[in-house]
Amino acid sequence: MEELNEMFAQWREMLEGGQYLALREELNEDQPANVAEFLEELPKEQQLFLFRLLGSDMAADAFAFLDNDTQEHIVHSITDKEVRNIVDNMFLDDTVDFLEDAPPDLVEKILRNTDSETRQLINRFLRYPENSAGSLMTVEFVDLQENMTAKRAMELIRRIGLDKETIYTCYVINGQKRLVGVLPLRTLLLANENTRVSDLMEEDVIRVTTMDDQEEAANLFRKYSFMSLPVVDGDERLVGIITVDDIVDVIDEETTEDMEKMAALLPSDEEYLKTPVNKLARNRIFWLCVLMVSGTLSSFIIGLYQPILDEVVQLAAFIPILTGTGGNAGSQASAMIIRGMALDEVRPKDILRVLGKEVQVGLICGVMLATINLVKQTLFSPSTDLMVDLTVSVSMGAVVVVAKAVGGMLPIVAKVCKLDPAIMAGPLITTLVDAIALLIFFHVAMWLVV
Repeated sequence: MEELNEMFAQWREMLEGGQYLALREELNEDQPANVAEFLEELPKEQQLFLFRLLGSDMAADAFAFLDNDTQEHIVHSITDKEVRNIVDNMFLDDTVDFLEDAPPDLVEKILRNTDSETRQLINRFLRYPENSAGSLMTVEFVDLQENMTAKRAMELIRRIGLDKETIYTCYVINGQKRLVGVLPLRTLLLANENTRVSDLMEEDVIRVTTMDDQEEAANLFRKYSFMSLPVVDGDERLVGIITVDDIVDVIDEETTEDMEKMAALLPSDEEYLKTPVNKLARNRIFWLCVLMVSGTLSSFIIGLYQPILDEVVQLAAFIPILTGTGGNAGSQASAMIIRGMALDEVRPKDILRVLGKEVQVGLICGVMLATINLVKQTLFSPSTDLMVDLTVSVSMGAVVVVAKAVGGMLPIVAKVCKLDPAIMAGPLITTLVDAIALLIFFHVAMWLVV
């Protein structure tokens, strides 16, 4: 990071000193992601000037890494010819990613400056459901006919490979364009040139369909360490591939969305500092209202058992400790299960195994916490009644067991009910466990001290 900052400072000096040719040479030789980051740090009037300094290939590559605001500013400011050069040099999936979030006037400007074939492909991609494999794929891939020889296949790759997003994995199709195999470039390179592709390919091909959720594709990449994944239509015809760079973006998006849901926020695609205050408030107020209303359940339970608190006033002081411990225990369990489900390590069929495991963990943690609490109260709060200390400790042990079980079960129940498991975490689990903790506490108190 320090080296990058020093490089940016050097580029800034070159820009301000008018060393444009030297700066152009340095930018065109660097990584597109670095060039894009440098562009974003400049004032808007300098962004356009610097963008026009770039070579056509670098301009297209860097454009794909820019944030939406900078992309829109550049497209609004440049000529139709410059737009055409960007689109011609960008991979189709990067163009589609930009158009999905762009205002209608920018979409119209982009489509106006593309050839009819590219325009048809873009429109087809834009019609796929958001977050589907079809919306994520690219059509810049190498497909080989199964009856080709290795020699003909290599000649084809040399001719078209430069315009493809990846050539490391080639996909084999039959006469009806159905996917029948996969062929790594390494295998093709080492094969006898007269060997047919059908004899070299691997027939067991893992694939997704255009309508599959992008999260399913991400799970396959994670499980099999793919560099690319084929996408087929309903008739098993190969229509595109998903590459690992796009899946990294998906994993980032899914992780961010899960974190926001676990924190009781409505998911947002915008950067925090660029999100208006009123939108931030809108994203938060819904769940705050839900949690406030559900929190009244705890107040209702306390009111229901008010006579017990009136009789043993000391019990009231321990309510925050019990509810806090229960909430933390439940959140720990739900976070582990949600992560396991995201990685496809935990499935709904495992619900009884999860329950058994969390109960065992809860028993161990509960007994330890109850013992520590009893010793703490005895040593540091000798004025408290022994039966009150015992009530709190027994309740704490029971609450931890129940909280662990509830925290482990609810995300799985949510998945079965076609809900996002991430909503069953954090504040929601805590609110529910608070009510359960109070019920356990008051029932134990009725048994031991009242």
